[in-house]
Amino acid sequence: MTTTTRQVQLTARPQGTPTPENFRTVEVDLPDLEAGQVLVRNTYLSVDPYMRGRMNDVKSYTPPFALDAPLEGGAVGVVEESSSDTVPVGATVLHMAGWREHAVLGEREARVVDVDTAPASAYLGALGMPGLTAWAGLTAIGQLHDGDTVFVSGAAGAVGSMVGQLAKKLGAAKVVGSAGSAEKVAWLVDELGYDAAFDYSQGPVARQLAPHAPVDVYFDNVGGDHLEAAILHMADYGRLALCGAIAGYDNPVPGPRNLMMAIAKRLTLRGFIVSDHGDLAGEFYRTVGPWLAGGEIRYRETVLDGLDRTVEGFLGLATGANTGKMLIRLG
Repeated sequence: MTTTTRQVQLTARPQGTPTPENFRTVEVDLPDLEAGQVLVRNTYLSVDPYMRGRMNDVKSYTPPFALDAPLEGGAVGVVEESSSDTVPVGATVLHMAGWREHAVLGEREARVVDVDTAPASAYLGALGMPGLTAWAGLTAIGQLHDGDTVFVSGAAGAVGSMVGQLAKKLGAAKVVGSAGSAEKVAWLVDELGYDAAFDYSQGPVARQLAPHAPVDVYFDNVGGDHLEAAILHMADYGRLALCGAIAGYDNPVPGPRNLMMAIAKRLTLRGFIVSDHGDLAGEFYRTVGPWLAGGEIRYRETVLDGLDRTVEGFLGLATGANTGKMLIRLG
């Protein structure tokens, strides 16, 4: 019986770019199970860009991480002990008690997933929060229409790589992506079906996007110069789904200098949080699950092994170390 476990804690709030010194790994005792609880041995942990915002002690859409306590995030694992009538020993579950090797959870905090449909890790990426984010951003926020041209920033990340593929499946005529290397650009076009892609490090985004204008839907994961370039090249009545702004997560960047164009073009810019769109989850799983199982939707994972590499994986998100979903495998 497991009585102790290791977890990663936040010890200080980062000033600018986080460093390994902001974190520590500690061993802690596990509590005995109460009625309706399960003990989960985590097998995969998710690290995601949004976690950077929760390290700041500021008012936001979700509470900040507590200091000297384990961070939180998506994880999948196997139930090793159970006092629940609904979540049995041996089940694979999805939950939010990541950044640790084991978790004691209430039965309502753990959702049993079908590992016959997809590998457990996919429920942290293509069939998880990133996939649902892409679906919600295109359908509820971007209101994608048949024949639209779609531009996606951060297109080789966990969300962006799903956005382009789903946009094509939902009727987009052309999908364009930006990424941070020639290898990622090739992956988008050769394997994921993007019609065009460019490396944003090889020249101004506005110049590289120009040949693909006008854009009907922009899915923004980056902000900064990408958002400014998108506004410049949007079609009249274009829709901008503002999902993330990783360019300014560590240090603020100026907003778009051409925001006045949103008036002349009658643009709709709308930010969104995936947790507001749980009502779309059923539709998403029913539609995308078969596409994934049939190989019509592809995904890639960047996997680091061991809890001790969790911080490394998280910090690597800001430097483009991942292609597709960044995961920590615990075995």
